[in-house]
Amino acid sequence: MNFWQKLTIKIVALVSLGMFLIPILSPTMAIDKADGFCDSTGNGADSPHPQVDTALGCIPVDMGEFIQWFLPYLFGITGGISFLLMVYAFILMTTSGGDPKKVQGAKETLTSAISGLLLSIFSLFLLKLIAIDILKIPGIN
Repeated sequence: MNFWQKLTIKIVALVSLGMFLIPILSPTMAIDKADGFCDSTGNGADSPHPQVDTALGCIPVDMGEFIQWFLPYLFGITGGISFLLMVYAFILMTTSGGDPKKVQGAKETLTSAISGLLLSIFSLFLLKLIAIDILKIPGIN
């Protein structure tokens, strides 16, 4: 190794070490509120609808409100995964080169992605049908 290669390695090592040590020097606080509850919107600990302050924002403490808060994210994640699987299936299909086994695998992947997306879309309707209409479970509205 010549002089410049050694110098480059030393500089990269020092910069990398500095990137890990600089955050240690500055103190950080995980939460700036004393009790951890959101109070900017009136949802403090004494509120009838308390929310906990997290990195994702204010999350409701009550289970029903939490599910209402979480479902849009869940359906967004499900739709994103289904979309990525469909793109993957189309890529497999176009790069199969006419091989029947690869085409069949791509078709199965596409069918699985579409059926999973449809199941996630109709899951709320299925839950209402089974839990409320058929089994008549109390407490589920």
